[in-house]
Amino acid sequence: MKAEANRLGFLACGIARAEFLAEEAPRLEQWLGDGKHGQMAYMANHFDMRLDPRKLVPGAKSVISLAFNYFTTARQADPEAPMLSTYAYGRDYHKVVKQRLKPLMAFVQERFGDAAMRAFVDSAPVMEKAWAQRAGIGWVGKHTNVIRQGAGSWFFLCEIITDLELEPDAPATDHCGTCRRCVDACPTDAITPYGVDGSRCISYLTIELKEAIPQEFAGKLDGWAFGCDVCQQVCPWNRFSVPHAEPAFAPKAELLNLKAEEWHGMTEMVFERLFEGSAVKRAKYSGLSRSLRFLRNGD
Repeated sequence: MKAEANRLGFLACGIARAEFLAEEAPRLEQWLGDGKHGQMAYMANHFDMRLDPRKLVPGAKSVISLAFNYFTTARQADPEAPMLSTYAYGRDYHKVVKQRLKPLMAFVQERFGDAAMRAFVDSAPVMEKAWAQRAGIGWVGKHTNVIRQGAGSWFFLCEIITDLELEPDAPATDHCGTCRRCVDACPTDAITPYGVDGSRCISYLTIELKEAIPQEFAGKLDGWAFGCDVCQQVCPWNRFSVPHAEPAFAPKAELLNLKAEEWHGMTEMVFERLFEGSAVKRAKYSGLSRSLRFLRNGD
């Protein structure tokens, strides 16, 4: 199965035993209690389901965790242009990675017989990072992204939860050491070692937040209009990252060549054309326009 996942283009594949996430439960409860999810009310929904995959797939015995590379050396041409998080350069990863999972699930069915299974790509109450760490994909770094030795952190996570009883892998161990580059580099001081205040994260402010961006963040978005890559850009482990080979993630030349004034003068028609099939649609034209105004005017 792991060989087939590799053949299909996945960066890594690991297995964990499907069980209640006892260590994560109190941390999640505390994080929610402290309001660090901001206005992401959905994070507080399905608390029990989020912590136990057997509530998503009755009788589940294994969580197959997979990583899919999205690293690219492509960059926006205009250094003054508002920035877009790298993961949104190409087509929406939810759909692309879900399509890549389908032949793997078919292979599992063919090889192991009829089995109950469901695939998830950041699309259900699944604690993807916890499962990735348990399955040996990588450890949860100080910025709370999953880091894989020899590969870095520029990858998407997805899971197949199944009632097949598979041999679990050894959990990944932490290799952040004394490094705190991500903590020190965060423009809004959202990161504490192994924790993120989601309500202060630039990705939250430019994507999830539906209201006006609070004035306390004026001059602190560091040029980001959609998402933020700072904590990954400064991580030493990402020197091992290699470019992906997924055609659907290739950015449009027009997008990379967009000048600052074109970003700020973007019409809804241009937005719809430029970001067709993109994860940027999550923010909608109104959300992106708000972020662009805030970058320019601080309001």
